[in-house]
Amino acid sequence: MSDRKQFIIVMLVAALFVGWLGWRGFEVISLNHALKADDIVANYPYQHRVVRVEGNTAIMTSLRSLETPTRDALNAIFPSMRNLADTSREWQQAERELAQVQARAGDIILSQDSIDRIRWELDENWYHLSNMQARQTARR
Repeated sequence: MSDRKQFIIVMLVAALFVGWLGWRGFEVISLNHALKADDIVANYPYQHRVVRVEGNTAIMTSLRSLETPTRDALNAIFPSMRNLADTSREWQQAERELAQVQARAGDIILSQDSIDRIRWELDENWYHLSNMQARQTARR
């Protein structure tokens, strides 16, 4: 095979790969636009979002995980609730609201034709940025 043919084949493969990456990026952007179009999800203090798509599975961010309890998530979103007891009415309402908003975000993404499943991942970056912001605010 000549050098020219090899070059053309390599360039075609590279173009297909770049096109595929671009499509996946467009898909993530369009899914996140669907989340922003919903008033309840868009106006919640934490913005659930799709970070990537693997096949028919959307990987979405969450503030909760097996290792990170809901209390940590709500303390990060609502620092004024830190001193409330777990049994307080405000605390229980905030837990329900977080669960409802996350479920609604998941339902919005599952309603899209290309998505059959959702996998939730802890948004460690959000926690990191929130901690940095809290430290900076405390210094002032």
